[in-house]
Amino acid sequence: MRRSRPHRAAEGAAAAALLLVLGTACGSRLPESDFEHGGRSNAPAPSSGTPVRVGIITSATSPVGGNTFTGPRDGAKAYFDRLNARGGIGGRPVEVRECDDGGSGVGNNTCVHRLIDEDQVVALAATTALDYAGASRVSHARVPDIGGQPIGAAYDTWPHFYGIYGSLAPRNGTPGWNGKLYGGTEVYRYFKREKGARTAAVVSYNQAASAAYARLVEQGLKAEGYKVVTEQVDFALPNFRAAAADLKEQGADLVFDAVDTHGNAQLCKAMDEVGAKVTAKVTNVQNWTSTVPDDYKDSPRCRNALWATGSSRNYEDTGNAAVRRFRDATKGLKTHSQWQLEGWAAAMWFTDAAKSCTQTGITRACVDAFMNRSEDYTAGGLLVPVTFERLADPPKDRRTCLSVARWQDGRGWVSQGDMNSNCFDVPQLSYRP
Repeated sequence: MRRSRPHRAAEGAAAAALLLVLGTACGSRLPESDFEHGGRSNAPAPSSGTPVRVGIITSATSPVGGNTFTGPRDGAKAYFDRLNARGGIGGRPVEVRECDDGGSGVGNNTCVHRLIDEDQVVALAATTALDYAGASRVSHARVPDIGGQPIGAAYDTWPHFYGIYGSLAPRNGTPGWNGKLYGGTEVYRYFKREKGARTAAVVSYNQAASAAYARLVEQGLKAEGYKVVTEQVDFALPNFRAAAADLKEQGADLVFDAVDTHGNAQLCKAMDEVGAKVTAKVTNVQNWTSTVPDDYKDSPRCRNALWATGSSRNYEDTGNAAVRRFRDATKGLKTHSQWQLEGWAAAMWFTDAAKSCTQTGITRACVDAFMNRSEDYTAGGLLVPVTFERLADPPKDRRTCLSVARWQDGRGWVSQGDMNSNCFDVPQLSYRP
């Protein structure tokens, strides 16, 4: 059976839930030779033709704090810098036009207007927006949005939108199918099969977005036969120690959460203090970063029980040639993250689309035609195959694959199996974004 990209709508819901919680508090690819090292005399000269303009919208100064959204942008810019140093696209450099929307709908609309109407970008890439209020305007202008992070429902709503995790939805202006999105249970199946987990705790705030996401996780866990322990803490004055003590008493094998990064750190500290030992403290791709030692400095036991799941190859997998190219190009960054790697993949995706248009002209329509093919895309092996289809009815089940890593002090994020082999036939459960 063909390996299939998971429909990562639930992962988008996770990001949305965490960010909303925080907000209330305040194809083909470039040949490998294009990225090889060495002083070869036949290396292409720096690009000097008419620039190809690409827009990147990032909520860099949003209320959720600096650096929360900048990973995809930084990864994409690193790719384009490396590309331009090696001749660009058919001798034409990629000119990146950035816009910080400030995390607001008004700011997002301003960015969309500036990039599309004034700068006349060919496409958007690696969009990471807290409030994608300008999404309909992007779609109506037929500007392809490539490899964006599905923080909201835009990538399962609008035509000409191609999120980094793919989509099976009709994308006709209504989210998903009649307002419902669907996500699989592959994460819960993985820990059940690989680690023998049977009891899972879900920790959330008594806040609407956090509680809603916790219910989605609980639904998926129960579908996989888990005993579920729910722990809800007060958003203003959270008592994580009481929650940690209870999940210890209940014998939880796994801990999932719908709280922000600071809350996660406090939860882990409390778990260490009460002696709660779990098989895995599971987090998502947004927290798959090199800052773990600082973020969890007060909880060494819990820190070394951190696991992350996603749909892209571990940024620490330097044994893989594609990852090595990413790491070499980003070695000047102070930190590394999975979102940076996914931004790099988004930039590669745009580049492959643009390269297909060099004979006929790099236009919005040509780039969109490349993106709209019903072919899987892997960004040279960095992504689990990405699929875009427009199914009239939502899938009831699907074969899905996922990338898994665990944190180990001294080694960083260590991959657990291969992402193209960690595959499961799982049900698809509905939720409203």
